[in-house]
Amino acid sequence: MKGVRKALAVIVLGGASAAAWFGVGSLVQNVQFARAAQEVETNRQALQNVAELGNVYRGIAKVVEPSVVKIDVKKTIRTAAHGMPDMDMLKRQFPDRDGDGEPDIPDNLKEQFENGDLGQFQAEGEGSGVVMEADGGTGFVLTNNHVAGNAQDITVTLSDGREITNCKVVGADPKSDLAVVKINADRLIPARWGNSDYLEKGDLICAFGSPFGYVGSMTHGIVSALNRDRVGIIGSQFAYENFIQVDAPINPGNSGGPLVNLKGEVVGVNTAIASRNGAFNGIGFAIPSNMARPIYDQLKEKGKVVRGYLGVEIGNVGEARLHEQVAATGYKGDNGVLVTSVMNNTPSAGVLQPGDVVTAINGKKVETVTQLRNTIAISPPNTDVKLTVYRDGKQQDVTVKIGEQPDDLLARAGSNRGGNNRGGNNDNGESASADSLGVRLATPNEQQLNRYGLPDDAQGALVTSVQNGSLASQFGLRAGDLITKIGDKSIASSDDATAVLEKLDVSKGIALNVTNKQGQRFVFVKPPR
Repeated sequence: MKGVRKALAVIVLGGASAAAWFGVGSLVQNVQFARAAQEVETNRQALQNVAELGNVYRGIAKVVEPSVVKIDVKKTIRTAAHGMPDMDMLKRQFPDRDGDGEPDIPDNLKEQFENGDLGQFQAEGEGSGVVMEADGGTGFVLTNNHVAGNAQDITVTLSDGREITNCKVVGADPKSDLAVVKINADRLIPARWGNSDYLEKGDLICAFGSPFGYVGSMTHGIVSALNRDRVGIIGSQFAYENFIQVDAPINPGNSGGPLVNLKGEVVGVNTAIASRNGAFNGIGFAIPSNMARPIYDQLKEKGKVVRGYLGVEIGNVGEARLHEQVAATGYKGDNGVLVTSVMNNTPSAGVLQPGDVVTAINGKKVETVTQLRNTIAISPPNTDVKLTVYRDGKQQDVTVKIGEQPDDLLARAGSNRGGNNRGGNNDNGESASADSLGVRLATPNEQQLNRYGLPDDAQGALVTSVQNGSLASQFGLRAGDLITKIGDKSIASSDDATAVLEKLDVSKGIALNVTNKQGQRFVFVKPPR
């Protein structure tokens, strides 16, 4: 009986414990429910505030849209005498509207292409622009050069539906892909410039334009990346690329339209997309406003862009192709710009040296070629800039007076590069052998200096001949080059060069500073592995 009572006691106690547990569990559930209900209410209130973001977008549309225009152009496209025109050009002129990945070329032009009857043809195109200034009955529209450049006939459609004809391109700049169009119209509302330097990855932005001819379109997204260069959009190695990358949908027809921040300020000009079929694939590019604004001002006032000029060839210190040259200078940094050559009769001649590493301009850190080129380009000619360079194992400042960039920049740059050389005649003179390089050297006399267009007071070891297939020929040394420095040793004669070369292991590479009638360059000679 006692055992039964014990069992009952245990059962009763167990039952009481279970009851207590179920009571606690119910209380926990009630608390969780209350918290969930509170969280729902809190988020409902928060969503009321989110609705204000919609109001922001509406506000941006109302602020920017009156300034956005559609641009229709007719232009003559010149092509090669035979064969198909450039595919990139065709994709821009005839966007892929049916999604087959090919440009939609009109049938009459297809027939011309197939028959090889080219030379030139008339094309129609469309794009966008933004009114940036208005004065009485005149307005100035910023757009892309690939939209309006070389156009014979332009029609601008305003946001209120008015079509303005007889519009004029007052200036176009292929190197930045920007153009300014003058229109005659009243009741224009210009947009406001914003500061693209304030943009950061993740910032919300909006893109405006007329994609596929749909006037007044607006999309939104974020800044995906900044300072995108070498994208290949503009096409020339001397083009100025420093794009804002965005994920806001941009399509054919958006080109030239404004990219704006949440204040409705223009922080960029929509320019291109990365796409395999001509339509938006998630990556768009825009020219930053701080790059576009000074170009706009010059195009509007002068009809052209006057850029600053140093007269050097440069490369990023982080480039694999320059790794050994940079190492030869002793520079240990990860960022900076290596001067590979300095052209004669340019602002940098006698100031910068081949092998210098530029680390700052006017006290502002320089990390890439793009940064340095763009800064110099917007610097007015005849102004002084202070460059901080790493030279001979230490940092030092040099001052360069900016020049005006010449029109034949490509030809000038090419003339200063060494090419494979078949050698030259060995002049009578004080000669020495440099078998490790495959050259004959001499201390130059007056006759030799005159022959090769070198200054009368030039000193160094003159290359008088180059052996076919030698290291020197492979790295572009040629007769008439004057070696002025080997490693960190200044060279005043062929004897100096011979003495220094005898102490070096050519298999480890030899750094040379070379001068010729075009200028100076930095050459790193090393046998292939």
